[in-house]
Amino acid sequence: MKDLHDVVLDALALHASYEIPEFQFDSTGPRLVVASGNALPTGHILHHDDNAVFANETHYVNALTKHPELTCATVVSASGEKHSPIIVKDLMSRGLDVTLVTCEPSSSAAQLLPASAVCVTRAEPEPITYNTSTYLGMVLAKTRENPAAIREHILDVVRPTIPDFSDMAAFYILVDPAYDIIREMFITKFDELFGGRVAARCFTTEQTLHAKTVVPWEREIFIALGAENKHFGEHRYTAPLTEEPGFAAAIAVGYYVIGHIQAQFPPYFKQHAEEYARIQKSFFEA
Repeated sequence: MKDLHDVVLDALALHASYEIPEFQFDSTGPRLVVASGNALPTGHILHHDDNAVFANETHYVNALTKHPELTCATVVSASGEKHSPIIVKDLMSRGLDVTLVTCEPSSSAAQLLPASAVCVTRAEPEPITYNTSTYLGMVLAKTRENPAAIREHILDVVRPTIPDFSDMAAFYILVDPAYDIIREMFITKFDELFGGRVAARCFTTEQTLHAKTVVPWEREIFIALGAENKHFGEHRYTAPLTEEPGFAAAIAVGYYVIGHIQAQFPPYFKQHAEEYARIQKSFFEA
């Protein structure tokens, strides 16, 4: 089973090997964007310039109640399974014009919609929860960044700077406010890879000014991603981004660094991933 940083390189190579589609959303009215986990910040990227309301699988019904003006919806789901078929069916029953963004054109959710309402990007098989090629493909479809250039930057510029993280027990990712909507993607990755075995936080430079560093610790490292860190942490590392980084570059570099942290720690994720993949299916069975 590969570590996350190798999967990042594989994902970028995949998306550099074909012409990434541009999504066309037929409806332009007030839009609800529904997704779970890291699909939700992906949805924020896809529609951050639009008149949209964003909600997860728990809160989307409440969002519809508060915003009766909503006429269309985007459901983002890499697999097109789990909650997404239920949500698509519910939104259609409420009269919304639904678009699905997915990597599986034959999924249960996709089969509920006409082909013209299903936006598809490619993905490679990955360990459960990694969802790297999936969401990167969707983000690249929006930002039109060059995946080959991002991959080259990681190999030539980022890889030589990776420090020894093995003595650290806490990780603070410091990002520029421009990347606020992807902060949770990094925290989610730590949750998936480490559970409660390490501490992880992620805030923008502006948020960090508000009492996030009252309690210092010599085993916490501050990782600056697209941000300048002159003040925070006894241990500091700056992960260099591309010259004009977009969301895809920031996600790829952040995941790449987290993957190296994974590789330098005991294989917590690898020890449990297969068993979790087996039991997770039961969570969504009718």
